[in-house]
Amino acid sequence: MTTQTASGAFDVTLAPLSLDQPGDDGARGRMRLDKRFHGGLDATGAGEMLTGMGSVSGSAAYVAIERISGTLNGKTGSFIVVHRGLMTRGAPELAVTIVPDSGTGELAGISGAMNLIVGNGRHDYTIDYTLPASA
Repeated sequence: MTTQTASGAFDVTLAPLSLDQPGDDGARGRMRLDKRFHGGLDATGAGEMLTGMGSVSGSAAYVAIERISGTLNGKTGSFIVVHRGLMTRGAPELAVTIVPDSGTGELAGISGAMNLIVGNGRHDYTIDYTLPASA
């Protein structure tokens, strides 16, 4: 299998959702994710995010599950990614990994990871992935 890459920009909309167990002074949150990817990944993303804020400014975490549906370098299908983000006093760490065996259609068997780059008013991504030889 050869690793392939796609890149481009994405738009994201976040909408607050209620927490099942509120009551910790806003330290936790829940959000709906809606994304539109442009470029090598021409797709939409839909998911849910949980957040947690530390007691020190700039320290926080989030986890999210997102289904991405559309076309990746000309192949149509969907796959799920899991996000794990940490911010330690302003220093970010983010991992976005494709969930094993979550691919459908021409993306069945996909594996890999995404890199999300946010800054200067832009949202960009790169995705490095492999597909089985028959895909």
